[in-house]
Amino acid sequence: MLVVLGDSLSAGYNLPGDKAFPAVLEKALRVRGHNVKVVNAGVSGDTTTGGLERLDWSVPDNASGVIVELGANDMLRGVDPAIPRDALDKIITRLKARGIPVLLAGMRAAPNLGGRYSDDFESIYQDLAKRHNLALYPFFLDGVAGERNLLLPDGMHPNPVGVQMMVSRILPTVEQFLASLTPR
Repeated sequence: MLVVLGDSLSAGYNLPGDKAFPAVLEKALRVRGHNVKVVNAGVSGDTTTGGLERLDWSVPDNASGVIVELGANDMLRGVDPAIPRDALDKIITRLKARGIPVLLAGMRAAPNLGGRYSDDFESIYQDLAKRHNLALYPFFLDGVAGERNLLLPDGMHPNPVGVQMMVSRILPTVEQFLASLTPR
């Protein structure tokens, strides 16, 4: 079982459950011969701190691996990058202590937050992946961010076509991650 611990981007904000990222990822993996269940542990509006607070009940002990997709809401609120860095570090540390491998899905900062904020925020994911020797997918919304035809009318959340694009782009990284997992 693969768990996606995330926010609205993975939870499937304003989408039917079968169009949310975890469901679409599971279908794509099964088509490619992987017998894996992908569990949606996304909560719309969640921050990294919120993800940390609900970690133990969101990720069961029998999870084979976790895709951690958090940080977008911290960034949108202009939260000091030290806070999501610390929360993500604690999430990763606790999952590793439980013997659960992590694939970290990164986020980029909105350009209007300025260069220094962007640098400080975006370095979180690469730094933590390196420090904890994790698989890293650098930008969860790669190919979708800013593409109106792939987003809901709010301009931030992926529509079903956008989710398909996200899955197609992350799929090779997820397959490499799955290949590295020890069956539980």
